[in-house]
Amino acid sequence: MKKPAALRIEGELTIFRAMELKPVLLANPPPSEIDLSGVTEMDSAGVQLLMLAKKTALTEGRSLRLMAHSPPVIEVFELLNIAGYFDDPLVMDSRASGRASGSTKARSSNES
Repeated sequence: MKKPAALRIEGELTIFRAMELKPVLLANPPPSEIDLSGVTEMDSAGVQLLMLAKKTALTEGRSLRLMAHSPPVIEVFELLNIAGYFDDPLVMDSRASGRASGSTKARSSNES
């Protein structure tokens, strides 16, 4: 079976596009990567779609990687604290660099 190409999502990943995007995310063959660089807005319906795609991939014993996260995607992932669910290094790296560059909330208890 030919490896499916990365799926690139453009525009909104919101409730207004949920019915359109669900069959694309769960297509056969399913994408092994989802490029989120073109996402301009994301809501909880978009999060649910990505979580469904990830859960389906895990159930089927295949990998699914999210890549090239746009700022709106990172913002929602951080707000909902769900980056770990996707186990995606791009999201995890972005969160760590954001904390290092400007936030004082991430200090350890050993710092004075």
